[in-house]
Amino acid sequence: MRSHPGPPARLDEAASGPLPARSPVHASSGTRLGTARPRQEGPTDLRLVPPALAAWGTAALLLDASPAWVIGIVIGCLAAVGLLPLARLHGAASWPRASAAALLLCVAAAAASAGLHGADLRRGPVPGLAREYATVTAEVELTSDPRLTRPKVRGDHVAPTAVLIDADVRRVQEAGGTTVATRAPVLVIVDAAPRGRAVGGRGRSPWLGLLPSTRLRVTARLAPAMMGGDRVAAVLRVRDQGQPDVVGEPSGPQRLAGRLRAGLREATDGLPADPRALLPGLVVGDTSRITPELEEAFKETDLTHTLAVSGANFTILLALLLGPPGLAQHVERRGLAPRLGISLRGTAVLGGVLSLGFVIVCRPDPSVVRAAACGAVALLALATGRRRSMIPALATAVLLLVLYDPWLARSYGFLLSVVATGALLTLAPRWSAGLRRRGVPPRVAEALGAAAAAQALCAPVVAVLSARVSLVAVPCNLLAEFAIAPATVLGFAALATAPVAMPVAEVLAWCAHLPAGWIARIARAGAALPGGGVDWPGSWAGAALLLAVTLVVVLVGRRLLGHPWWCGACGLLLALVVVQPPPLTRVVTGWPPPGWRLVMCDVGQGDAMVLAAGEGTGVVVDAGPDPQLVDHCLRSLGISRVPLVVLTHFHADHVAGLPGVLRGRAVGAIETTGFEEPADQAAFVRRLAAARRIPVTRAAAGEQRRTGELSWQVVWPPPMPPASPPPDSPPWTLPGTPPGVLPVHPPAPEGPNDASVAMLVRTAGLRLLLLGDLEPPAQRALARSPAAGTLEGVDVLKVAHHGSAYQDPGLIRRVAPRLALISCGEDNSYGHPAPGTVAALRAGGAAVLRTDRDGALAVAGGGGELRVARD
Repeated sequence: MRSHPGPPARLDEAASGPLPARSPVHASSGTRLGTARPRQEGPTDLRLVPPALAAWGTAALLLDASPAWVIGIVIGCLAAVGLLPLARLHGAASWPRASAAALLLCVAAAAASAGLHGADLRRGPVPGLAREYATVTAEVELTSDPRLTRPKVRGDHVAPTAVLIDADVRRVQEAGGTTVATRAPVLVIVDAAPRGRAVGGRGRSPWLGLLPSTRLRVTARLAPAMMGGDRVAAVLRVRDQGQPDVVGEPSGPQRLAGRLRAGLREATDGLPADPRALLPGLVVGDTSRITPELEEAFKETDLTHTLAVSGANFTILLALLLGPPGLAQHVERRGLAPRLGISLRGTAVLGGVLSLGFVIVCRPDPSVVRAAACGAVALLALATGRRRSMIPALATAVLLLVLYDPWLARSYGFLLSVVATGALLTLAPRWSAGLRRRGVPPRVAEALGAAAAAQALCAPVVAVLSARVSLVAVPCNLLAEFAIAPATVLGFAALATAPVAMPVAEVLAWCAHLPAGWIARIARAGAALPGGGVDWPGSWAGAALLLAVTLVVVLVGRRLLGHPWWCGACGLLLALVVVQPPPLTRVVTGWPPPGWRLVMCDVGQGDAMVLAAGEGTGVVVDAGPDPQLVDHCLRSLGISRVPLVVLTHFHADHVAGLPGVLRGRAVGAIETTGFEEPADQAAFVRRLAAARRIPVTRAAAGEQRRTGELSWQVVWPPPMPPASPPPDSPPWTLPGTPPGVLPVHPPAPEGPNDASVAMLVRTAGLRLLLLGDLEPPAQRALARSPAAGTLEGVDVLKVAHHGSAYQDPGLIRRVAPRLALISCGEDNSYGHPAPGTVAALRAGGAAVLRTDRDGALAVAGGGGELRVARD
């Protein structure tokens, strides 16, 4: 049996000379500098907490304050410190007086720092020129990596994509004026979306390759900051999409960091899509490849912290160097340093070099500095095994960081980082110990305690930001935790070897893609659960309510831990709420109604419909503007197979949600209109289809299809005429034109709306007419087409173009629907549906329902019977 070693040597003794490799180490002093099981040291020392919190609050409040207020507060605090020796604190020891002095000095220092940083936004000519929206020629120094904005759907189009860069204006020259030296932080916005960009695309702009510390000369228009309280003095909008005018090369460390980051991207090029996107984010915070769909999945499961550099990255690296935290100061450590024969002092120096390299490679912006500081604090506190030192160490880090950069006091990321670190240092050990006392294995108890503690304290802040609470955050973080360390270590190894041995880096990246892919699968699986999250008030009042609910859950949970059967029942109930099996959901909520034939999904200002085609099968007509909304609708219906997706036309409010339709479903084909405008959205659809190997076909009038009891006929548009027909070719006629009838020349579509695919659907004895976004010219042509006779007296009409005022009264009278459905967004800026359109439908005897007021709508029935249910 192996004997237990004696107490470890003190740090100065251990570093004084070599020791035998495997012999126990005995110290001449009884002081224990580290142990796997921390000893009890009395109550936690909280004396540094009030000064840290006071400095934090002071910095947050005074960044926008006038110089007079700042000077007054500083002088007042210093005067109060001077008067403290004269104060008589009856019955008190001397330490409260010192604590009060420390508190006042920290407030004064934070006020001074906040005043100086806030003055940067008001100093120099830039703020005044921004208020005048002046066009200037400026020399700017980049302070961050360029980043691409996410595409956003606005109405029927996608907002232009832009490159965003944080920078400092160093010189500015107004039109016709003189050059003035200054230093003002600005946000540079470069409109860099090339023609033909597809929705969600990643067109490469030369601005995206720039490195921090590069100096540029730009001609741009200044504008005031978009939101008050921002870290920028103005917005510098660059209209030119050409090559940037570089007047100063980046610094040596930034060039090295750029090569390392580029090498990691190259090493991951051959990986599957999710690991290729995720691995650079895990290692150095490079999220340029993260798709909006994957980013949303990480948000839904509260795994967003893995997409950015965090204290965990730094802690993992130092743990690799030092070994397990409980043994970090032992001579018999198990990290790489002792195996390489590095002394304790050499290990400390190497750790410092590693910290500096981490900050440089991951960029020395405030979030990375915060991550390095908090990671170092967490590791140092755990390594010493002194529980009393944890909170003072964290308070010291908060105080120094806020004094160094007061803008962190307003950063939600900083708040989440501090709260999470505090949870890991205080609640997590207690909760883990409680779980171990109840028979939970130690490693599982530690992981579960850490995930639950961090989620309990961070959830209220996340609710303020997202107005949502994740019910799967703890299990998803617990399952992902085991993969983060190997992915990070292997990723950093690939980063380091890429510049000198790319084949080795590619092998390391391939090994890292397995845990990285596991994390991505966990995020996607958690986000796919119907009850994975619940909406919550996105305010600080909502955060307080959630904190109270969490406290109640914790108190009740402590009592339930002693009753396994009750714990099992609560766990089963939570699982049912999260998974929401369709049969159970249908019984509880009544949605979807039995025998449903058509569901108009509530996707906001857009269109998305589902036609029932068998158990778990549905034909999807349009996908709406948001992948998340249409995916939620399909999941609530239990749709896992989609034989056909019909995209009536290529406006973004009909096709931008296509990734949500494809998410986790077997899709047979995609059918579209032949009028491929807008070109960027058409390219987006084709790119998604090619990535999934889904065939794309064109719909044309006269086409008929059937699947099970569902059948439909395309009634519009007619086949697109040839671009340049031969001179002697016969006139182009509509399909189905009887012999002897004069040739018909349908109007060429004036835009995508008039080229919408319109369908007459038959199911269970019901007839449904879906008109897409057809406008009056196409509606009148449809009323005169050979298919017009089949359109009379339909049961259900999907009203064209969200119920806009542009409708053909003749077609409405001919169709004469019993039920009219309108898909539109609540409080939309277009005024949809138009009151005149609603009145005309009702005058014809139709019942009118709309998604902005009634939510998702399900049509059920058969054989002439018609029922409608609301979600």
